[in-house]
Amino acid sequence: MTTPKILAFAGSARKDSFNHKLVQVAAEGARSAGADVTIFNLKDYPLPLFDEDLERDEGTPEIASKLKQLFLEHDGLLISSPEYNSSISPLLKNTIDWVPRPVEGEPRLAAYQGKVAAIMAASPGALGGLRGLVHVRSILSSIGVIVLPDQVAIPNAYEAFDETGRLKDERKQASVEGLGSGLAHIAGKVID
Repeated sequence: MTTPKILAFAGSARKDSFNHKLVQVAAEGARSAGADVTIFNLKDYPLPLFDEDLERDEGTPEIASKLKQLFLEHDGLLISSPEYNSSISPLLKNTIDWVPRPVEGEPRLAAYQGKVAAIMAASPGALGGLRGLVHVRSILSSIGVIVLPDQVAIPNAYEAFDETGRLKDERKQASVEGLGSGLAHIAGKVID
């Protein structure tokens, strides 16, 4: 089996983000299943608000092209999405919008088509970001990403993690690691 390459990130730029912690737990599960995992922070890829006029006048921002290359080089996506007002963060949506900008001769949505994704959320609220995951799933599915049916939402996130970044609840820890592991197995089959 070919080693799947997984890109892991959170839709948050906040220092000490619960979703950064959560995606790292899932990444460990993917690594333990044999995947090559790249974790990155969207804060390191600052993009202007998506605007086709800006793109037409100034071209696609170089940082968007670099980010797109990261997506093109990976088979699967581990995404931890914070919930903002029952939806996804503007940062995550803006990233999703910039990444697939077309290049001449490239298939439409090349950075997303045929990718496999696992999604998760952590939130201080009682639902753990579940409402936002509905939107993430819908958006990704609409642009050609195969989103795995399993997902995890961690409520009361301010008290869910220990000082090392592990989830205090071992069942939740195993569930999130299982998302990463499951993604690695499916992505490995898709690329074979």
